[in-house]
Amino acid sequence: MILIYGFFSNISANLVVYLFFPLYICKNRSRMKKLTRKEEEAMQILWKARKGFIKELIDLHPEPKPIYTTFASIIRGLEEKGFVGHKAYGKNHEYFPLVKKEEYRKSFMKKVVSDYFGSSYKNVVSFFVNEKKITANDLRKFIDIIEKGEGNG
Repeated sequence: MILIYGFFSNISANLVVYLFFPLYICKNRSRMKKLTRKEEEAMQILWKARKGFIKELIDLHPEPKPIYTTFASIIRGLEEKGFVGHKAYGKNHEYFPLVKKEEYRKSFMKKVVSDYFGSSYKNVVSFFVNEKKITANDLRKFIDIIEKGEGNG
């Protein structure tokens, strides 16, 4: 970190965190913490908005809107977990995601497949077939996607 700090000495600490923390999370995806339902809702809003002040983010929240202090606490918790960063403008903070939606989705799905399907994607597909959520036509499309993907490298 000393090398990074020396190289970026004229750049704010928030920018360094914004640029390098996602790389750390990606390399240590297994360490990514599971979010609560409320935290996931807040992250969905932040991923969509890309950045925003608490009031702006609450305005994007579906009804019923959360109380300002409650939502601010959720965002601060996300910041403590390393999912969110902020840029200060006096006493106001503009928040932005540090973890990409795709990275959280990969980590979340990997955990679900591991915990509920014995780390078998075949078991996942079988589950959805048995639940009648996937049709034979869907499976044929999946096979086409897999075969085309294998043909491309």
